[in-house]
Amino acid sequence: MSGKLFLVGTPIGNLKDITLRALEVIKESDIVAAEDTRQTIKLLNYFNIKKAMISYHKFNENDKSLDIIDEIESGKKIALVTDAGMPGISDPGSVIVKKCIEKNIEFEVIPGATALITGLVYSGLDSSKFVFRGFLPRGNKERREIIEEIKDYRDSIIFYEAPHRLKSTLSFLLQEIGDRNVAICKELTKLYENILRGNISEILEYYEKNNPRGEYVIVMEGKSDEEIENEKKSTWEDMTVEEHIKKYMEKGFSKKDAIKLTAKDRGVSKSEIYKASLDI
Repeated sequence: MSGKLFLVGTPIGNLKDITLRALEVIKESDIVAAEDTRQTIKLLNYFNIKKAMISYHKFNENDKSLDIIDEIESGKKIALVTDAGMPGISDPGSVIVKKCIEKNIEFEVIPGATALITGLVYSGLDSSKFVFRGFLPRGNKERREIIEEIKDYRDSIIFYEAPHRLKSTLSFLLQEIGDRNVAICKELTKLYENILRGNISEILEYYEKNNPRGEYVIVMEGKSDEEIENEKKSTWEDMTVEEHIKKYMEKGFSKKDAIKLTAKDRGVSKSEIYKASLDI
């Protein structure tokens, strides 16, 4: 008899958000592997489920993954859950998935609530394209490396953050990226769920008077057309028209195309730019 691993999405706050399929899988599993058994027992008790549990968290997942695979190979069905949300998304789970793939062990993902998607929809920002970066590192050097990578993205950008680091992270984003629009999603699906929308400086002003508490999802708008236009303008506003045309020609554009692009940048007619190009 062959066993199987199930990666089960669990509620991110409100226990009623669990799916019928997730409950069915947990009930039919032989063992529940839990990130924190003290948290998972609350979920199991709420639905009157009694199961043997083992601990599986980021500090033991390399060794524990092998133990779980042994159990699966012996015919056991294992349900892997985290404290909240989807295993493998800023939570343990990706290690055992890789090992299952390497060893050709069957596994199945049981979808459920995810804080990053819930926060994105709440934000009102562009949800057609987005980037998820989880928790930013604590060190400024490591944080700057990530910011350098993502600051020019036009996609919405999503972070997770702990309450004691929220103000520090927002200050860092303001300093490194600028005063962009954000949505700060607190305690999603829970009793004290709250969404704050505004630019970063406004949100920081709010948290100077209100101490952050709970778990947070930060959704930040991507680079706007206005930012891009302002940056483009700053590269040519000190140039003469002739220098501007030459700059495009140095990049490989024909003189004709360089005139078109220069006119577009400056918001004037091509004929006006053409006059400045006669000596080039």
